[in-house]
Amino acid sequence: MAANLAIASSALSTLYRIVVYLFLEVAPVSKAKYVIPLLYLGYLLTSYFGAPAFSELVTLKEEVVTVEEEKSETNGQVVTDVTVQEATAVIPVVEPPTLKSALSIIIFSIPSPVRALRRANFLINTLLLLAVADFVFFPYFDSATDVVYTRVGAVYPDAAKIVVRYPAANATENLIRLVWRQKGGKNESEVPWREGPVANLTAERDWVQTVSLRGLWPSTQYEYRFEGLNSTLLPYPATPIHFHTAPDPRLHSGSHYRFIASSCMTPNFPYLPLQGRRIKGLDLLADYLWPSESHSTAPSLPTLLAQNVSSVVSSLAAKVTSSANSTSAENVTAPAENVTTPSSVASEKNVPPTEFMMFMGDFIYADVPIYFGDDVEAYRRLYRRNYNSPSFRKVYERLPIIHTYDDHEIINNYAGLGNTSLPPYPNATNAFELYNAEANYDPVDEGQYYYDFRYGEAAFFVMDTRRFRSDISSDEPSSHTMLGDKQLAALYNWLGKVNNTAVFKFVVSSVPFTALWTYEALEDTWAAFPYEKSALLSAFQSVPNVIVLSGDRHEFAVIEFAAGDGGHNVLEVSTSPMSMFYVPFIRTLKPRSEEVVNRTKEEVVKTEDGKEEVVKVTEEVPREKVLKYIAEGNYKWSTIEVDTRDYDHPVVRVETVIDGTPAYRLDVLGKPVKLQSTTALGSLMPESFRGVLDKIGLKPSRWF
Repeated sequence: MAANLAIASSALSTLYRIVVYLFLEVAPVSKAKYVIPLLYLGYLLTSYFGAPAFSELVTLKEEVVTVEEEKSETNGQVVTDVTVQEATAVIPVVEPPTLKSALSIIIFSIPSPVRALRRANFLINTLLLLAVADFVFFPYFDSATDVVYTRVGAVYPDAAKIVVRYPAANATENLIRLVWRQKGGKNESEVPWREGPVANLTAERDWVQTVSLRGLWPSTQYEYRFEGLNSTLLPYPATPIHFHTAPDPRLHSGSHYRFIASSCMTPNFPYLPLQGRRIKGLDLLADYLWPSESHSTAPSLPTLLAQNVSSVVSSLAAKVTSSANSTSAENVTAPAENVTTPSSVASEKNVPPTEFMMFMGDFIYADVPIYFGDDVEAYRRLYRRNYNSPSFRKVYERLPIIHTYDDHEIINNYAGLGNTSLPPYPNATNAFELYNAEANYDPVDEGQYYYDFRYGEAAFFVMDTRRFRSDISSDEPSSHTMLGDKQLAALYNWLGKVNNTAVFKFVVSSVPFTALWTYEALEDTWAAFPYEKSALLSAFQSVPNVIVLSGDRHEFAVIEFAAGDGGHNVLEVSTSPMSMFYVPFIRTLKPRSEEVVNRTKEEVVKTEDGKEEVVKVTEEVPREKVLKYIAEGNYKWSTIEVDTRDYDHPVVRVETVIDGTPAYRLDVLGKPVKLQSTTALGSLMPESFRGVLDKIGLKPSRWF
């Protein structure tokens, strides 16, 4: 019996270690937090009652003893008589283990008579349990109630939204003033600070406030800091925070900039001991964006880039030149370039600045690895924890970030049914609104989380894919909606407005638009909403240069939606996670759809008399096709470079970085768009300047 328990102990210990590894390093599946303690308890019990069996696992050694005797005869002669006696002794001996066997015992929890090895196994399993407890409960105990931070959200040509959290001790409110000034010029240090809006921080709102700084100039650098109402400079931030206003889209002068797109992150996954606040994906992003300031002990990214930058720049230049000579410019996807050399191209003078980051949902994981409840504080704690991360601070203090939300800001696979009072939506969105949504661009409809904005010659529509989502288990599929009537109307209206007023149109969906993903596709993606998706796709394909950005799947893929004759192809770039798990070995993306579209192409054929003529041929192509799929990697983001300086050949360049290394590049050549513009001088004049003219007695409103 004891021997059987010893074997059971070994089996339970091995299974326990496998489950712990999967939970901490592969995927933090919620059910594992219940399985792991049970396995550990089973291991302890079987180890305790199986301990006597270890004393029997010894080597038996036999010894044989031979004895000689001498005898004398009575007649005086000596006779030697040898008598052999055998004595057998059985002696238990414990053989000392070799280094190889000792490692096998520790790694595979093999039963051992050596007490030190049994204790080592117990210590390892106990440390693993403590690691699980650290990962699961650290978010609860690390409440981050004292975190102080500020960041920039939406930036307009003449304004910016700024978030600040500054708790006050032994008080219920804290009034602080934002002061700002323009950067640049020879005597920048002599430029006076100007008083900005006052933030009214209260305990009720968790000491968070978003203020708007207005009266700014387009494409201009500014900096800000905070003071008390008595003009005393506050200790945070230690140095002023810088930001750059958006270009004026009415100038149509062409723009060249980059932005980051990704989603899904949680601190300290994959798990490392005593790293509860680290978000490694954001450390890698900071090194990518600002490599000269990296303090990593690994070989610096700029050094690695220097070995290959010439070839990369030459390749990009060749592609642009090729596109300039192309006769067809409509969503042509240039051959993708697989890159294996680390690159920090942000430092190169030919690469434009990164202006903002689009975070596409799952900013927190309210229910992974454990759900602490649906009260407001439970959700707010997770947002504070992220903003308390030194990894995230390196990014949000330098890069404006705008957000949408997905299910894990609420609970897994959440469908709102258009009911804003349905728990846990009210408390979950209270935290999302305070920390993220209020700093977004103003919503299309008041009180909603979907919004649109312009940046240069690109237009963006950010969807809310959770609040109005239908319950797909009821009613007919034709009645299922992802967006709801009001949001859908706003999206169609936006498409009509930007058709001839923007070159590139980015539609942001927190979940993939394609139906090629299989696992949990109906619970998450647009696959469960075929009628609404089909109608939207038709609308997208009636407008040139539409690119869908999505996240959620913890994988990367580029999907091409083929259009029929007269339509425009649509591209989807799906990127995640920013810093979270991916599932190895299992692949859930189909390479193409079974549904096809008919397209007409021209071919040159020879006639019977040997002449050549052009004929039209109809071909069938998949409606949805994968151009690139990369599942591996815990840390993924895509850099989207928008270049509209040449209106005849606009281009979007996609660079996807996985685990800190550029892994894929793609050029998307846009169709030229003749932008509608205004000739009114007043449309180019900031409101702040009009106000100055009004004060001196001039009335610009009469001029324009």
